[in-house]
Amino acid sequence: MALRYSFDMGEEATRIENAVESVLADGVRTADLLQADGEQPVTTSEMGDAIVARLTASL
Repeated sequence: MALRYSFDMGEEATRIENAVESVLADGVRTADLLQADGEQPVTTSEMGDAIVARLTASL
C-alpha cells in the first residue's frame, strides 16, 4: 500500500501483489497462514525468498 498510495508506484505494487498471490496459490505459507491440516509451513525467510524469486522471474 505504501508503494501504491504514498510513493505513487502502482506498477511496482501490482508486481509485488501478483508475486505474493502466485506464491500463496502454490501453497507456500508461513505457519500463521496455513489453511489445512498437514500443510508444512515455511519460515519467514523462505517465504520472502519465494516472493523475490517470483518477482525476479517476472522481469
